[in-house]
Amino acid sequence: MSGVQTALIEKLRKEYPPGTRVELISMEDPYEKLPRGIQGTVYHIDDIGTIHVNWDNGSGLGIVYGIDTFKKI
Repeated sequence: MSGVQTALIEKLRKEYPPGTRVELISMEDPYEKLPRGIQGTVYHIDDIGTIHVNWDNGSGLGIVYGIDTFKKI
């Protein structure tokens, strides 16, 4: 893993620690149908930077930083 990648992952972990609430604006996954505006709670950011979220509808799909759009609430 490059130093730039490591720095980005550490930044994400500081900005979105477990327990952070987020709201989905859009997701690029054509197979997932999470509704726009759904909210959830971050529980983990893995070593490739995927932000794993427990969505309020029970889904556990991760956010791909830089591709999917979301905001901290």
